[in-house]
Amino acid sequence: MSKKETPDQEFEQRPGDHEGTEQADPGETVEVALEEAESLTTLLEDARSKADEHWNELLRARAEIENQRRRFERELENAHKFALEKFSGELLAVADSLELAVNAANQEGASVEGLRDGSELTLKMLLQVLEKHGVRQVDPAGEKFDPQHHEAMSMQPSAEAEPNSVLFVVQKGYAVNERLIRPARVIVAKASEGA
Repeated sequence: MSKKETPDQEFEQRPGDHEGTEQADPGETVEVALEEAESLTTLLEDARSKADEHWNELLRARAEIENQRRRFERELENAHKFALEKFSGELLAVADSLELAVNAANQEGASVEGLRDGSELTLKMLLQVLEKHGVRQVDPAGEKFDPQHHEAMSMQPSAEAEPNSVLFVVQKGYAVNERLIRPARVIVAKASEGA
């Protein structure tokens, strides 16, 4: 390297330096570039068509989900509105029976036995409708007192009954599908003072 040459100038090409190296044909270079551009354009068009296809699928899926959501909301609203429809329809027979009993009691010569029999049949019909819909009567007479299902009204000494058992049922309880909606109100036996 001469004193005036800088390192950058050392690698500069000078005319005649590339003699002996092969030069590419400019027409060939343009042809290769065009082929590559066409190939890339084709790939781009494929990618765009796939993206459009996926976008349309996404829009259809969103619309379907929205339609399902609306349908479920409508069905839920109807379920809340008409949930008691079947139950109420079956209670109508009980109401009719009670109405007949009241009309019979208002007639001259109505017998107590007839009214009692009619009331018993109506009560039986009511309990059957309740049971059909998952409402069970809790009648714990003679059972051990259970504070989760029974409400103690008072305690009474008893020589016959076992201590801490239900002596009398003041009001029966009810459960819907094993979930207590009203506890049975009971009088609980306790050991008699002489025992």
